[in-house]
Amino acid sequence: MQIIPAIDMRGGRCVRLHQGDYGRETVFADDPAAVARRWRDAGATRLHLVDLDGAREGRPVNRATVKKILAAVETPVQLGGGIRDLETVRRYLSDGVDRVVLGTTAVKDQPLLTSALAEFPGRIVVGVDARDGLVVTEGWREASAVTSVDLLWQLTELGVPRVIYTDTLRDGTLTEPNFAALETILSDDRLSARHLRVIYAGGVSAIDHLRRLAATGVEAAIVGRALYTGDIDLAEALAAVHGSTGSS
Repeated sequence: MQIIPAIDMRGGRCVRLHQGDYGRETVFADDPAAVARRWRDAGATRLHLVDLDGAREGRPVNRATVKKILAAVETPVQLGGGIRDLETVRRYLSDGVDRVVLGTTAVKDQPLLTSALAEFPGRIVVGVDARDGLVVTEGWREASAVTSVDLLWQLTELGVPRVIYTDTLRDGTLTEPNFAALETILSDDRLSARHLRVIYAGGVSAIDHLRRLAATGVEAAIVGRALYTGDIDLAEALAAVHGSTGSS
């Protein structure tokens, strides 16, 4: 299982939100590129970037910061937040982003998602953000009536190979992952038959959580606040998880 550090950008700085609440922000660094180098040096093999301003405004806002990160490290990055059209997808991928994460678009504009999947096979990830089992969009500010499992099934029918499942009530809380919700997804026969690759995010705050997530068979886990507070040491976590699972 891959462990992917998160770098959430707002106003050009590296921040973390509590449960996606823009009014509950903690600034951890003024230079996200330096943070990217830190996680690279600790052994990260992929970084997860989020343009929080973009998610809120529905358009790219922190592109300049993303470019600084891409110039600072050769580590593959995946990026989400405010990506609502194909031209933005093309622009970020041409900048050097390895994967683009589509969230709101996947729920509200599935023709666009289908076009992106066809044009960029293997480079599109769908972010499925859920609160109490229901999908939320627009930077987690709008709740839908769609369950996460139903959306995941729709996505597999469209040919989506990989998703990031985030439990928004756990995100940034330093509690623990929603293992029950994750089990509901991983045990669904329809989804397992399609070999959907799942990346989990939300509430990961201890190395034991990562060991448990690795045992579920998820492809990767995204870790945010716990890395910045020191609750999880990335190098130690990589050694613990890879040593116990044999994955890389």
